[in-house]
Amino acid sequence: MARMPEQADPPPVTWEPELAELRRRQELARRMGGAERVARQHASGRGTVRERIDQLLDAGSFEETGSVAGVGSYGADGALEDLLPANMLVGQGTVEGRRVVVQADDFTVRGGAADAAIWEKMVWAERAAHELRLPLVRLVDGTGGGGSVKTLESMGFSYVPPLPGFELDVANLSRVPVVAAALGPCAGLGAARVVLSHFSVIVRGSAQLFVAGPPVVAWAMNETPDKEELGGSRAQTRAGAVDNEAATEEDAFAQMRRFLSYLPSSVWEAPPVVAATDPADRREEELLGIVPRDERKPYAMRRVLELVFDTGSVFELGARFGRSSITALARLGGVPVGVIASDPKFYAGGLTAEAAEKVTRFVDLCDQFRLPVVNLVDQPGFVVGTASERSGTMRRGARMLAATMQAQVPWCSVIVRKCYGIAGAAHGDGSRLNQRWAWPSGNWGSLPIAGGLEAAYRRDLEAAEAAGGPEARAAVRAEVEARLGAVLSPFRSAERFSIEEVVDPRDTRRLLCAWAQNAARIVAQDVVAGPPVRLRGYRP
Repeated sequence: MARMPEQADPPPVTWEPELAELRRRQELARRMGGAERVARQHASGRGTVRERIDQLLDAGSFEETGSVAGVGSYGADGALEDLLPANMLVGQGTVEGRRVVVQADDFTVRGGAADAAIWEKMVWAERAAHELRLPLVRLVDGTGGGGSVKTLESMGFSYVPPLPGFELDVANLSRVPVVAAALGPCAGLGAARVVLSHFSVIVRGSAQLFVAGPPVVAWAMNETPDKEELGGSRAQTRAGAVDNEAATEEDAFAQMRRFLSYLPSSVWEAPPVVAATDPADRREEELLGIVPRDERKPYAMRRVLELVFDTGSVFELGARFGRSSITALARLGGVPVGVIASDPKFYAGGLTAEAAEKVTRFVDLCDQFRLPVVNLVDQPGFVVGTASERSGTMRRGARMLAATMQAQVPWCSVIVRKCYGIAGAAHGDGSRLNQRWAWPSGNWGSLPIAGGLEAAYRRDLEAAEAAGGPEARAAVRAEVEARLGAVLSPFRSAERFSIEEVVDPRDTRRLLCAWAQNAARIVAQDVVAGPPVRLRGYRP
């Protein structure tokens, strides 16, 4: 029987040609807007989108999604000749080992305006953060997905603004930390994406933020400001639209990383506790004399924070806005906490409309992500006067008071000096356990003596002046002040348990560290029950 010839094995199946095509497309996309536009970006002092992502994330951790999305140019044979990438990069990576979602604009491609696949990529990043329960980082440079009038001509029609995926932008604020950086001229939706966050930062000199840029303002309002005057870092941090200013892009990324280090990845987790390196029983002699006996003299409240909280852990938010109040993140024995403090260098620490607005937003942030709150109080009350009334101080102050009362996180107060009136009452929720301490310098009441004495003792003062002139009036006033001063002693309040405990200022750190450890235990127990239940979600 004749032997059949052996059949040759078929060549192995391989998809290498398609993978080579994928690599080619990815290389085309990595050119971004082309060498000329990349050079222009560098000349403006700004990094490219890929350089920024590399600086922000842990080395080698970025996993891009939609790497070849864009507009392809094809020849007559159907082969790809060129690819203009979408002007947004999205993906995942890690920040100090913790996973985050990144959404970054590429200004070298049509200045960050609407382009192929950009809105789908933007929505993908929002949805990824939402469903994977990961922090969202936005690097905004340009209109950030907003429109360009050039698009209308290419489309051939206009449309009612849809804001696709905007419901995710809002929902994410109640689920995961959202941080944003303004890294170039940010207008329209780009500006909204910056401020629709829990923490925002803007780079001095190279970034601006505005509803619309100078050309539109000139046309609509007959004004001619330049970009810096209209929406530079100094203008927007003073207005409270952006939280912090950064000296460089690297500084902006460092601040974003630091902010995230205090927060959990989502509301389903507890804030991360780190190993304590600063002794809880550290006593600082400087605290003993830091508050002047003359209550009209200011002192350095930020120095108090440095002495009380873990060394190097205080990270202030919104320092240029609402300057009579300080809001910061810090640690106590490694436990992350939110810090509210009065700054007596501005309006003697009195509550302004801006300060109330800043504190309200900060309290909501702490409450949303279960950060225990420490309030260092030197509150003489609402700032008064016509300017105060015209800025709606009472309305905004009442809103702050409501935020304080609605907060569910562990809360304690240290009354450093003054605590007066309704604004003083907002130092904590009196219907809960009053976990608070007072320094010997503390004094409190419905209103300060200086303001209330003239009204309460008006007849006595007028009678004295009528009988003996201004000198007699001054003598009666001094006598009343002395009597009231004795009553205002914090020890009188402690006798009646109106203040729970008067403490040595040097013991403040030890007491707060012990409190923070217990607060962390409570928060860990609350996490088991699920995310915080709120009547509404977080608002920026």
